[in-house]
Amino acid sequence: MSIDIDTARRVAHLARIAVKEQDLPALAGELSGILSFMEQLNEVDVTGIEPMTSVTPMRLKRREDVVTDGGMPEKVLSNAPDAREGFFAVPKVME
Repeated sequence: MSIDIDTARRVAHLARIAVKEQDLPALAGELSGILSFMEQLNEVDVTGIEPMTSVTPMRLKRREDVVTDGGMPEKVLSNAPDAREGFFAVPKVME
């Protein structure tokens, strides 16, 4: 697959990358090279191969998912502009 200059310009715009007009042909060439490499990877037969999450087989550490207050409410509330009775105090929105 080949990328033309208009497509390279659009990709740069979508990625919010400022690319000068004279650099667009080089960007189009680089993007075309990336796509041709991906096409080569699609030709590889990977049937029967399990996906990997790491190069070394290991299980992720597991922990029980428990909701806590973090064990330091005073420290957390010390950054609050206004705290009362162990909670953040905010101004009323409705009267």
